[in-house]
Amino acid sequence: MLRFSTAGESHGEALVALVSGLPAGVPVDQEFLSHELWRRQQGYGRGGRMRIEKDAAHILSGVRHGKTIGSPVAMTLANNDWKNWEEILPVESGDQEKHKAVASPRPGHADLAGSLKYDFKDARYILERASARESAARVACGALAQMLLKELGVEVASHVIRVGTEELGRDASFEEIRSIRQREEVMLACVDPEAEARMKSQVDQALRSGDTIGGIFEVVVHGLPPGVGTHVNWDERLDGLLAQALMSLQAVKAVELGRGVTAAAAPGSQVHDAIGYATEGESGDGFTKFTREKNNAGGIEGGISNGQDLVVRGYLKPISTLRRPLPSVSFETREGTKASYERSDVCVVPAAGVAGEAMVALTVARLVIEKFGGDSLRELKRNFEAYKEQIRNF
Repeated sequence: MLRFSTAGESHGEALVALVSGLPAGVPVDQEFLSHELWRRQQGYGRGGRMRIEKDAAHILSGVRHGKTIGSPVAMTLANNDWKNWEEILPVESGDQEKHKAVASPRPGHADLAGSLKYDFKDARYILERASARESAARVACGALAQMLLKELGVEVASHVIRVGTEELGRDASFEEIRSIRQREEVMLACVDPEAEARMKSQVDQALRSGDTIGGIFEVVVHGLPPGVGTHVNWDERLDGLLAQALMSLQAVKAVELGRGVTAAAAPGSQVHDAIGYATEGESGDGFTKFTREKNNAGGIEGGISNGQDLVVRGYLKPISTLRRPLPSVSFETREGTKASYERSDVCVVPAAGVAGEAMVALTVARLVIEKFGGDSLRELKRNFEAYKEQIRNF
């Protein structure tokens, strides 16, 4: 089974990422890995931290001569900002000059709930791990999953479809979405320049008012054959696993698959994707001769991929740290005060999309490995191609 885990705090010495279960022989492209980490740091509305960190993954194990060797891949991502925080003392020391206490919890963050859970009078230890900085380690793990999937002809990409109240307002082709990865400058990762300019105005408004703003990112998986995932057990359904994967990202408060939200208000005749069969000389869905005119299901039916593009969206709340803090309560006095302020961003929707790609890639790669097996990439490919031949001849 493909598994991954992360460790480290936002201002700790480093983040740590561990991926196990990758077959031997997967080419590891360090340039692609670095570019994915770079993309997570980009986007209009990012804060000062992104000018400090230059994320790079240092591979410690599991890779030899540019390919995986079947053992766990361990990586570290150094935090450059650590040197600014390494001398911080615990609150019990009484030295307030060296201790930046988070003494009034921020609404919308894990500060209060975490402090109650772990019995801390200072939310510093909570926010350090709850921070979205942790997602950098996930992006490193997800890059490895994408490298595996690419060997099978499966690609993952994301784009932003809404910031605040401004939205793309049309469907985007996978080619358009994929091209965002090649941009030298990432604004808001929207495929349409006019829509992106409208989104930018929303970020500007939030910046002027000392506020933050959220939005919606969409992740698309292209080239996945039908049959990945299953309906037989509730915790093995592809849609459920994808929803959990995206919901685990910091600030994601809702997940949509296909036309999930608007489908609830539409009749079945307008929601379900009619099935056809290609005649001689016509092409089907790329894997079989079956055809679909629409993809309202988002590529998943009954918890199983159906051969169309997987389409999953993450609904991102505004970042919890505001430059004009909301009302809160002091841990020490229990009196009303303003929430503590931590250096933060105004808008992170494009960056969340990159983290979303990572989580979707890790989820799909895990199911692909479980279904097709193989201790080496060559064995996995052989099984994968045999299955595609089987459904082609169905």
